[in-house]
Amino acid sequence: MSAQDLRSARRPDPDPPMVDIADYVIDCRVESAEAYDTARYMVLDSLAAAMLAMKFPECVKHLGPLVPGATLSGGARVPGTSHELDPVQAAFAIGTQIRWLDFNDTWLAAEWGHPSDNLGAILAVADYLGRKAEREGGKPITMHDVLTWAIKAHEIQGCYALKNSFNRVGQDHVILVRLASTAVATAMLGGGKEHIVTAVSHSWVDNGALRTYRHAPNTGPRKSWAAGDACRRAVTHAINAVYRGVTGYPSALSAKTWGYYDVAFRGETFEFERPFGSYVMENVLFKISFPAEFHAQTAVECAMRLHEEVAGRLDQVERVVIETQEAGMRIIDKTGPLANYADRDHCIQYMVAVPLIFGRLTAGDYGDDVAADPRIDALREKMSVVENPRFTRDYFDPERRYIGNAVQVFFKDGSSTGRVSIDYPIGHRKRRAEGIPVLLNKFEAAMRGHLPANKVKAIMDATADAASWDSMPVQRFMELFTL
Repeated sequence: MSAQDLRSARRPDPDPPMVDIADYVIDCRVESAEAYDTARYMVLDSLAAAMLAMKFPECVKHLGPLVPGATLSGGARVPGTSHELDPVQAAFAIGTQIRWLDFNDTWLAAEWGHPSDNLGAILAVADYLGRKAEREGGKPITMHDVLTWAIKAHEIQGCYALKNSFNRVGQDHVILVRLASTAVATAMLGGGKEHIVTAVSHSWVDNGALRTYRHAPNTGPRKSWAAGDACRRAVTHAINAVYRGVTGYPSALSAKTWGYYDVAFRGETFEFERPFGSYVMENVLFKISFPAEFHAQTAVECAMRLHEEVAGRLDQVERVVIETQEAGMRIIDKTGPLANYADRDHCIQYMVAVPLIFGRLTAGDYGDDVAADPRIDALREKMSVVENPRFTRDYFDPERRYIGNAVQVFFKDGSSTGRVSIDYPIGHRKRRAEGIPVLLNKFEAAMRGHLPANKVKAIMDATADAASWDSMPVQRFMELFTL
């Protein structure tokens, strides 16, 4: 760029990636029946994760108004509570509930993340707008509308993640939650393409949160409310663009020196594998059986299969070999003392040791009481984690999207278990028929664990038939979860 260009104050055309998002959100008509079917299960799965999180006081303390007493009668409801909040704070609360236990859906590629995190923004804005429309005689917002916005948010987050690694520049994947939620929330509020470009430009100007809170030696519980924070910021950007007419920043990505590419992305531009459609929702991964970081899901399944063979011979174990993908090695291969539950649920050795010993892995197993069992760390010390190149290749293959792991235990007498290898977990698209009944059981059990019986019955009845659920006004659906 010339010196004259650097001095020019002429505003450029908006960066094409921001325009592409606006075009997709406004113009795309989702036709995929599979995407809608999967989206319904995604909503149930996410609300199951939210209700399970209500058993954890550290989560519950985040769910009310930011300032005590700052409620909004007629505002957005927070499931499993009596809170009525402005949609910005409700987006934070719902996003925090869904993400707290690391038990909602997952997307793995160059970047990883959890697209259902966007439900924090979508459900909060939809409930707020639905209640407002009901008071004012406006057009109702249905659950079919919610599913459509969710499909689009999944697609934006997931398509960016396919080829663009934000973790390699030290940024957390919630940057894509903020991006996707900003775009769809702006449209939900009535914004057009220009509003979306403006709001999305502000999302990029925010830059990204550091991954510090996800990695040793600083791993901590912020990772459980980071997505809620991204949802909160997204709704703020949407409101500012639609209701306040704030100025946008057309070259927020590409501006020389001051744009996102130069400041945060090593001067590189974004790459895209495919145009926006409904691919991500159709292929999303569900965490059904275990609240574990997804790169370790099949490792946990392997360990569960080995439990009976190993549990009675723990004192005879010489070594345990875990084979994983490159991404798994990079983010969850962790040795040494683990300071808290957030450390433990991102340690593949811990997530393998617990099922080898106990034959289970639940959210409670990351707590201090279970972690104090000396057998866990003793077994961790005997583990080695290695990359299996085939697992890495299959992980990136767009026709597979596998998340393979293998586990084998060797004993001091020279004997060993068989090598147990699993390419993709029960939540994978290739195991939908097997996984959906387990997902529905997870949902019903989570509802019964937190809500009164009459509420649970109403929820199960409302969600039993897809057509009637789709036509249900969103405020009636959210009402089912209030206490």
